[in-house]
Amino acid sequence: MKESVRTIVRQILTNYLEMNNHRKTPERYAILDAIYDINGHFTLEQLSDNLAKENKFPVSRATLYNTLKLFMELRLVIRHRFQGQTKYEACYDNNSHSHQICTVCGKVTEIKSPQISETIDNMHLKRFRKDGYSLYIYGICSTCQAKITKWKSKEKNTKTQNKNKE
Repeated sequence: MKESVRTIVRQILTNYLEMNNHRKTPERYAILDAIYDINGHFTLEQLSDNLAKENKFPVSRATLYNTLKLFMELRLVIRHRFQGQTKYEACYDNNSHSHQICTVCGKVTEIKSPQISETIDNMHLKRFRKDGYSLYIYGICSTCQAKITKWKSKEKNTKTQNKNKE
C-alpha cells in the first residue's frame, strides 16, 4: 500500500475518534493497517488470520466486526455480498469500480471500465450527490464455460454411442 494512503486513512480515523471522544486503541489502527495491506477482497476470517499470523496481533471476532462497521461508516471499507459470501475491501482510493462474478464457481474479478465510469460521472441525479459506485456483472467465466462445453460435448458423445449400440 502507498504510504500516502496509509497516512490519510489513519488521519481520517484519528480525526473521527478525537471528534467523537472515542479511544484511539492499537487494535483499531492494527486492523486498519492490515486491511490496507491486503490487495483486493477479503473475508472476516482472512483478516483475522492476517492479523494473527503476519501482524502478530490477534483480535476477537467481535472487535473485528465492530471495527469493520466503523470503517464502513467512515467509507474506508466497503462490504460486498457476492453469492452467499460476504467480502470486504479497502476503498479509500478506489471508491468506484465494477466486478464480474461467475455464477458457477463464484470467482470475482474487478474490472476497470472508463466507459462505465464516464457514464456514471455524467449522470445527473435529482437531489442526490453521488460519491462512488459499485457495479456487479453476473455471468459465466471462461474457465467454467469451457468445462460446461466439454461436459455437454461428452454427454452428447455418450448419447450417440448408446444409440449406435441399440
